[in-house]
This record gives sequence, structure tokens and C-alpha cells, in this order.
Amino acid sequence: MSSKNQSSFIALITVFFFWGFVAASNGILIPLFKDKFVLTNFQSQLIDTAFYISYFVGSLLYFGFSSAGTDPINKIGYKNALILGLLISSIGALLFIPAANQSSFILFMIALFTIGFGFAIQQIVANPFVINFGDPSTGSQRLNLAGGINSFGTTIGPVLLSYALFGNINTPDIKTSSLDAVITPAIILCALFLICSAVLYFSSLPNIRNTEKIESGLGALKYPQLVWGMLAIFVYVGVEVTIQSNMGTLLELQSIKNLPKEKISHYISLYWGSLMIGRWVGALEVFKLKAITKTILKLIVPLIAFAIILGVNYLRGSDVCEFVYHLPAIIGVSVLFVLFGDHPAKTLTVLALCAVLMMTLGLLTSGTVALFCFLSGGLFCSVMWPCIFTLAINGLGKYTNQASSLLVMMILGGAIIPPLQGFIADLTNPHLSYVTTLFCFAYLAIYGFMVKSFYKKQGIELKSSDSVTH
Repeated sequence: MSSKNQSSFIALITVFFFWGFVAASNGILIPLFKDKFVLTNFQSQLIDTAFYISYFVGSLLYFGFSSAGTDPINKIGYKNALILGLLISSIGALLFIPAANQSSFILFMIALFTIGFGFAIQQIVANPFVINFGDPSTGSQRLNLAGGINSFGTTIGPVLLSYALFGNINTPDIKTSSLDAVITPAIILCALFLICSAVLYFSSLPNIRNTEKIESGLGALKYPQLVWGMLAIFVYVGVEVTIQSNMGTLLELQSIKNLPKEKISHYISLYWGSLMIGRWVGALEVFKLKAITKTILKLIVPLIAFAIILGVNYLRGSDVCEFVYHLPAIIGVSVLFVLFGDHPAKTLTVLALCAVLMMTLGLLTSGTVALFCFLSGGLFCSVMWPCIFTLAINGLGKYTNQASSLLVMMILGGAIIPPLQGFIADLTNPHLSYVTTLFCFAYLAIYGFMVKSFYKKQGIELKSSDSVTH
């Protein structure tokens, strides 16, 4: 990749940082809004609902246009579509100002929905854009790099927003904070969206369009790898979210940690940080390194990322001594990346099978062992998105954008599977409810095996994508 292309690629993957930063920061807004608006637990969870449902709505609208034979993103080009998504998100950020001034919970929900709607457009475009930015055979590795940037946003987003709202990272005091505190972060976020859109506009980023005319109807659904991939994305996002969403009730159990909810944030941070660890390792495939150098870095980079997670949580005043129990899983996943990192189907299958093993061990044990078995799910989930996305859109040609919208639509799994696990927890107990994760990872292993066999029978070389013309 030339230096000119590198600068354009950096501008492109910046949007991935915003997705992680905002999504993880929602967890800071929930307790603030719950206190200021006197909300029930259910009502406070509408914050996440407003944000994530926008992905489904945005993708559904795009799919409606594409199934009618119109491709609005292809008409304006990928680059312009990215800029449009950023501008929409900037409007959502600005809506925080009247929402705070009027103390309107509904306006806050509209603001979050608008930001998410812009993100939905960006997601539909950015994933295939990154895959096809260079040699298609290394597309999934570039998506891993972008995912690593996304995970960095999830790691520092809550810390920075907590400091901005409460003025104290270690002991935030919600009672002394006001809704007006969100105005400054919102203005800064809006400015960052606008700056990023300007950088993209003036960058040399190619404004990709597909030269093939899309046909009306549901043409993308005739590809079995996409149909299976849609369910895989639904399950993947669901299991990624549900592990940490139900962690609070799990940690309250006397048989696990017997911790109150206000003392569990460092475990949640470790979980999200685990996704960053895996994605940073997966991103090494992008760089042209000697085999021995790449192998060494795959063993060292996870430790560097782990040190960053330790540092962030230490600055928050959290006790990070127990994090040492996470090291065996980190080392184990690093070895898997060394062995299988070049092959999306193999990587997905092996990581999912290992996750099944760890979830089973977590269900059969208790205390610290069970907890860190479940936390290891973050490591196994880390590179599944690019693997699934790459395998699902391979060879779809003119249906790539339509397929991308369908896959982004399946982010809905993050809104369905966590409540399902919660329902199982109500019927049984929070520990046993993690059987949900077992079935999710089992399907992901099956998908990896099925799609590998499918491509082999078709005589198709597994590549990141052949689908977008530069």
C-alpha cells in the first residue's frame, strides 16, 4: 500500500473508532439518565435500544431500495456515502444540546437513534470498502485492523466520557452531575464527525462504484453463504453482547464473586479489551513482514494490548491483580492466530470450537475459573466479524451492497439474544443461563465448516472478496 493510500486508509478506518467510542460510552449515559429522569431498569435500557435499533432500521431501508432495483449508495459512491453517514451522525450529536436544555429523555433517544442511523450507513459502506481497499485476499486482515481501532474506542470511550461528565474517573458522583454536562462532549463529538467527513472529502480515497446494474428483487439471498452468514452475524453480535450484558447478575452470585454492580466495571473493561487484543493481532496480516517477525509480533502484541487494558483500569482505581488469570487464554489465542490467522474459515471454526470448550468449562465450574472462562469469550469473538463478513460477501458482485446491508441489519442479534439469556436466567439462574453462549458459538463453528466446504465444492478460492470494482 503506497503512502498516499495509507493516509486515505487511515481516514477510512477512523469511522470504526467512532462506532466503538459511542457504543461503549452508552454504558456511562445509562446510570446518569436513570438518575436524572427517575427511570426504571427497563426504561434505562431503552438507551441501548434506541442506538442499536437504528442499525436495523437504516439497513432495512437500504435493503428496501436495493430490492426494488435501486442502489442509492452506488449512485453517490462509497466515499460520499461515508461522508453522508458522518454528517447524519453529527446532527445526532448536536441534538444532545436541546435535549439537555429541555431535560427531554425522548430527545436524547432521538439523538442516539440519529447517531446510530448515520453509523448504519457507514457500516454498510465501510466494511466492503475496507475489504476491497487493496488486495482482496488480505481484506479480512484489513478489517481486523479496523476492528482493532474500533476496540480501542470501546476501551477509552467510557473512561473519557466518565471524566467529562463527572470530573473524576475513579469515584464518579452521579448525584452532583447535571444533564448539561453532556453538552460539551456532544459538541466535541459533533466536531470530530465534521472533521472526519472533511478529511474524507479532501482525501484521495477512491469513490468506488459498482459498474454492474443491480436487479430488482432479493437477488442477494440466492447465495447460501450470505444466508448462513446473516444468521452467523446475528448470533455473533448477540453472543458478543450477551456475555457482558449478563455479567453483572453473574458476578452478584455468591458462587462466582458476590460483587455489587458498582464494582464490576473493570471486568467489563477487560472483556471489551479482550476484543481489542485479538483484533490487533489479526491486523498484523495487513503488513508485509517476514514470517518469523510476524510470528514474534503475534505473541508480543497481545501482551502490549493487555498492558494498555491494565493501565486504563489502574488509572480508574480498579484492582487489576486478578487480571493475571486472563493470561493463559491470551497466550492460547495468540498461538491460534499464529497457526490459523491467514485463513478466515479455519480461524472462525477453530476459535468458535475453543469458545465452546471454554463456555462448557465455565458452566461446569464456579468462582474465578468460571468467570475467566466466560471472559475469554471476548478473545474468541475478537476477529469473528471480519471472518464472517468476508466469507458471506465473497463473490456476490453487484449484490455486495445489498448483502452488506443485510449483514449490518443482523446486528439486531445484540438486541435479541441478551434478553433471551436474561429470560433463561429468570427461569433457572444467571450461571446456567450462559448455556446460551454455548449454542451460539456452536453455530458459528458450524458456519465456518459449512462455508469452507461450500467454497471447496464450488471450486472457488477463498478470498476476502471479488465483489467490488475499483
